[in-house]
Amino acid sequence: MTAQPEHHAEELIPRPERTITALRAALAVVASDRLLEMQTEQAEAITRAIDSDTLDPLRGFLLRWAVVVEIERHPETASKLRRAEYLMQVAEDPADSRRHALTAAGIVRAAYRVLGA
Repeated sequence: MTAQPEHHAEELIPRPERTITALRAALAVVASDRLLEMQTEQAEAITRAIDSDTLDPLRGFLLRWAVVVEIERHPETASKLRRAEYLMQVAEDPADSRRHALTAAGIVRAAYRVLGA
């Protein structure tokens, strides 16, 4: 069981800069079905930033979507994450569900590490 991103595997696109424009363009290539989700979260982050008078919500938004893109640009890793998330939800044995949850969490943590977060 490996939770490391598959950096030796095929990358669909190079790692984008951590800007809204670059992440949106990358997401359009690797997971276009999530563009509306990103747009909604961007609006929420802007509102929270204004309300809290801090850029932290925007920084968090950018990091979250950088992680999504980091995973999705590696098709094998993205497939492993989706499989683990699915199996976590349908497992009848709590121990199996926990094992799949740990696999999914490991993949996400590895993407955060790769991004230096």
